[in-house]
Amino acid sequence: MLHNKDKILQNPRLCKAIFGMSREEILRLLPLFSQCLLAYRYELHPHRKRKVGGGRKGDLPTDLDKLLYILMYLKIYSTYDVFSVLSEHQRSKCGDSVQLLLPVLERTLGRKLVLPARKATSLEEVFEKIPELKDVFLDGTERRVQRPKNTKKQRKLYSGKKKATTRKNILLTTEKKRILFLSKTKSGRRHDKRITDKHHLISVIPEDVTVWTDTGFQGIQHQHANTMMPQKATKRKPLTFAQKQNNRLIAGIRVIVEHAIAGWKRFQAVSDIYRNRLPNFDDRMNMVCAGLWNFHLEQA
Repeated sequence: MLHNKDKILQNPRLCKAIFGMSREEILRLLPLFSQCLLAYRYELHPHRKRKVGGGRKGDLPTDLDKLLYILMYLKIYSTYDVFSVLSEHQRSKCGDSVQLLLPVLERTLGRKLVLPARKATSLEEVFEKIPELKDVFLDGTERRVQRPKNTKKQRKLYSGKKKATTRKNILLTTEKKRILFLSKTKSGRRHDKRITDKHHLISVIPEDVTVWTDTGFQGIQHQHANTMMPQKATKRKPLTFAQKQNNRLIAGIRVIVEHAIAGWKRFQAVSDIYRNRLPNFDDRMNMVCAGLWNFHLEQA
C-alpha cells in the first residue's frame, strides 16, 4: 500500500482529495469495516481450516490499507494500470481486490444505517422513522458509458437529452442533502417518470410531504397533490411574469438536490465514464458512494 499514507492522512486537504473522506471519518469507519471484512471472509470460505490472517502477507497487509485502497479506487477511479502504481498493488490483483472489498464496504455502511433505500417498501419505513420530514426533492442524473459497438445496444443506451450513451439513476433527497432513495441503474433512453413509476416511488410518499421536482416528471402532480413543479411554456401560451418568478423560486429551493448529487459524485467512480465490464457493477458503486456521502453528512 502507500508508503506515505500517514503523511496523507495528516494532511486534511490531501486526504479528501485522494480518499474522498477526512481522517476522522476514515478512523470512525475502520472498526466496523474490520468486523465486516472478517465475517465476509468466513462466508466466502466457510470450511476453511487455516485461521483468517494466516499465511503470506499481501500488498494490503492491514485492514486500514484495505479500507484506504477501496476508498482511493472510488475517489480516483483510474485504470488498473495506473491504480497499481498509485497503490503499489499488483496490477493482476487490482480487480480481485476491488471485487472483494467493495461488498465489505457496502455492508459496513449498511450497518451504519447510511445506505439509501432501493425499494419502495424500504422507503416507506424511512418515512415512518422520520415523521418530521416535510419536504423531499426528486431528480434524475445520468453518467456516460463507453459507446457499445453493437447498434442495438447503442440505441438502448442513447440519451436524447445528453446526446450520448448513458446510464441513469433517480434519487430522492431531504432538505439536508441526505439521499433517501437511489433507483437501480437503467439505460439512458428511459424517461425519468417511467423509472419513477416502475419503482412505485410516489405512492409511498405521505400526502403531507411536499415533493419538489423539475418538469422531467410531468404527471406526478396527478399522483401526488402536494407537488411543486415549474410550469412549462408553449408556443401559444408563453409564461407570464408571475409564472417566471414562481419558477425561479422553485428552482432556488430545488437546487438542494443538485448539491446532493454533487456531493455524491465527488467520487469519480460515479461521475466519470463507466468502463467496468461486470454486470450491474455500477449499481454497487453508486450505493456505496451514496452511503459514504450520507455518512459524511452525519459526521458534519
